Amino acid sequence: MKIDLLTMVEHGGCSSKIPPGQLEEVLKYLPVAVDPNILVNIDTHDDAGVYKINDDLALIFTTDFFPPVCSDPYEFGQIAAANSISDIYAMGGTPLLALNIMMFPASKLPVEAYSQILKGGFNKAAEAGVKIIGGHTINDTPPKYGMAVVGFIHPGKLTTNAGAKPGDYLILTKPIGSGIILAGHRLGMINGNILNAALNNMKVLNKNAAEVVQRFSVKGATDVTGFGLSGHALKMAKASNVSIEINMNSVPLLEGVINLADEGCLPGACFTNMEYAEPDTFFAENLDYNLKMASFDAQTSGGLLISADKAIAEKLLKELKDAGSVSSAIIGNVTPKREKFLYLSW
Repeated sequence: MKIDLLTMVEHGGCSSKIPPGQLEEVLKYLPVAVDPNILVNIDTHDDAGVYKINDDLALIFTTDFFPPVCSDPYEFGQIAAANSISDIYAMGGTPLLALNIMMFPASKLPVEAYSQILKGGFNKAAEAGVKIIGGHTINDTPPKYGMAVVGFIHPGKLTTNAGAKPGDYLILTKPIGSGIILAGHRLGMINGNILNAALNNMKVLNKNAAEVVQRFSVKGATDVTGFGLSGHALKMAKASNVSIEINMNSVPLLEGVINLADEGCLPGACFTNMEYAEPDTFFAENLDYNLKMASFDAQTSGGLLISADKAIAEKLLKELKDAGSVSSAIIGNVTPKREKFLYLSW
């Protein structure tokens, strides 16, 4: 039986997330736990929470889930798992354990689809060295899948979005544009090769890239997901109290992104992310509109955005490429805090 998950969703992947401005309003009402062992909480809107167990061990805890980004259940499971585990890598940690989170419309999809989603998640988790030890399922439409993941790290080796320093270079490890590509697929505007390249990019774990970052003792990083490249760079700038400059000509893009944007294929998340970031962003006069919008495109299982000392940036970039992150590029730099937090140039 042929199963097409996309027939059940309007918005899939990280494009389905609550807009960042609305999320910030919601979080204002969330009580914040006070404990000297909490190393990272929601204050900086970082990728995960971190709790110190002792002087040599801290736990990283995160969760993520979303509706399907593709038709095939197994492939969806792989991508959702890679995305859920990514937050552990972004914090510099090693993922260890996970629980499945599954919303499944039992009356509308066969159990075969359910099992294939879980199998895809299991195999991707195994690739990351993660053991799935349980989970929770409810009957819900549309289907959604993800994981709660626990990892570990030495407290002194933690990487956060508050670790960017003036003089650092910014490195991005994966091309952007997956949200635009997926929208183009739904509208029948792209061929299978372009779609498959985007899906394969989303399946790639940030494991190898994170291991390289750990060897260089980098302190500033985040992963690029639902708020887009510019949205996550802005959050890094705010958390670090610096300004970030991004040269959009240097940003790696998935094949087909600019053509789709030029034809008007821009998901709603591009506009909600831009609306959130605009007050704190300077746009160069000559900035190409399509590149500008691509910078706000919501990414699913995106790459790492790394803030590295300029003395090590070139060597770090080479080792990232050698480790398999062949699209990695230096895309900008960090300056002392200026009038705006984010500066986009071309």
